[in-house]
Amino acid sequence: MDQKFRILLAEDDTNLGMLLKEYLRAKAFETILCEDGESAYETFSNQPFDICILDIMMPKKDGLTLAKEIKLVNHNIPIIFLTAKNTKEDVLEGFRAGADDYMTKPFSMEELLLRIEAVLRRSAGLRSEEEQEVFKIGKLVFNSKKQTLVDGEEEQKLTTKESELLRLLCLNANKVLERNQALRHIWADDNYFNARSMDVYITKLRKHLKKDPSVEIINVHGKGYKLIL
Repeated sequence: MDQKFRILLAEDDTNLGMLLKEYLRAKAFETILCEDGESAYETFSNQPFDICILDIMMPKKDGLTLAKEIKLVNHNIPIIFLTAKNTKEDVLEGFRAGADDYMTKPFSMEELLLRIEAVLRRSAGLRSEEEQEVFKIGKLVFNSKKQTLVDGEEEQKLTTKESELLRLLCLNANKVLERNQALRHIWADDNYFNARSMDVYITKLRKHLKKDPSVEIINVHGKGYKLIL
């Protein structure tokens, strides 16, 4: 990968940790090694990283606890767990703690490298999607930052809530946008009153999008809404 990525490696086995650090550095990853969960968290809090590789069984703070604390600081940072435990329950617990991938010891260095590169590619793709501001909706152009919907020369100014909701629909175009997901994302609470409020905004957005009859927002019973392009 062309970009120089920074890895936080937390591994209490000194020999394995040094071996991994030297291998990753040889593959052009800037790698910082910590030998317990507490020092790993302190290091993460004070330096920027692109990905974390965490052993699960560590002194002072285990990898699962560490991962949860890291995610509170940076929800988007990818995490790969290294572990000697490989039961289904262990794997599920790892993913619940925020893992993007999970490797059982012993593993090959080459496989770890491929997993790291795959996770970083996915992470970069998600970030670029999250940062997208301009969307083509049929013949309309929606700018979420400016909160405008443009049809040729005619520009419609949207409210903040309309813009946030339309952006979520665009990011999930031709897929179901779940009601609860939208409510938590925009209103921070999926209670009855916010749900009714969202219905009103959906109605407003449908009126705005009428300028292109090929575009529609449909109700998906019991689930949410779908923007059809």
